Amino acid sequence: MTIGGAIVVARLLMAVIRRRPRTWWFYAWLAAVPIALFLVFISPWFVDPIFNKFVPLQEKHPELVEAIGKLTQRAGVPIPTERMFLMEASAKTNEINAYVTGIGASKRVVIWDTTIAMTGRDELLVIVGHELGHYVLGHVAKGFAMFLVGLLVGMYVAYRMLQWMLKKWGSAWGVHGQEDWAAVGVLLLILSVLEFVSTPLDNSISRMQEHAADIYGLEVVHGLVPNSQEAGAHAFQVLGEVDLDDPEPSRFITFWLYSHPPLAERLKFAYTYDPWAKGETPKYVK
Repeated sequence: MTIGGAIVVARLLMAVIRRRPRTWWFYAWLAAVPIALFLVFISPWFVDPIFNKFVPLQEKHPELVEAIGKLTQRAGVPIPTERMFLMEASAKTNEINAYVTGIGASKRVVIWDTTIAMTGRDELLVIVGHELGHYVLGHVAKGFAMFLVGLLVGMYVAYRMLQWMLKKWGSAWGVHGQEDWAAVGVLLLILSVLEFVSTPLDNSISRMQEHAADIYGLEVVHGLVPNSQEAGAHAFQVLGEVDLDDPEPSRFITFWLYSHPPLAERLKFAYTYDPWAKGETPKYVK
């Protein structure tokens, strides 16, 4: 399926290059927009249920429904009981996850059964609070917008680099212009290099968003669990253990590879973040 899809994409791209030799990069970007839109915003509603079993959370874990309901109310995005679901992820993975998605009446909370199995109630609420933070702070929409802008710039840079490389080395490589099928290989090389170079920037933005969601999660559960700092730290510890994270990676590794703050930083932050005791106003949840 992957090879077949790649062949179809390559044929379509080559057709566009031959038809629009100077602006194919823009048309390729336009074609990518609806695909990315589907993968980010629509597939959780329609594709995930095809490959995973979803059941109402009320059926198997009614004790969590009321607590999560209070959490969503406090976050300002109340989600009714019938829109809370349990995904039976344990049949396919040991990873833990939860997410909030949807717009208006379609808003829903999804909890993986692995998350319930590996965490206590308070830790689970911190994880859900973190995901509510991403939702309330608009991280998905902002990330999607930044992705589209980055992709547009990347496609144009790839177009310019392709012209330069073919002019300089095309004859030696036996590539007779961008309409040549061999040029696809050169373009893939360029895109791979651009992706590699952009990785630190992408991860830097992701770390900022994840830290903001950590703050939100700790704030939104404050007062709803007995000790939000301890619950937050334990939740981060469980997440780090499941993902086999290095708790204290080097600064370079963090800069280049980490999409989340390192575990040690998250634990320290959870234990020390207490604006209420200092008479300060919380950043997000007043």
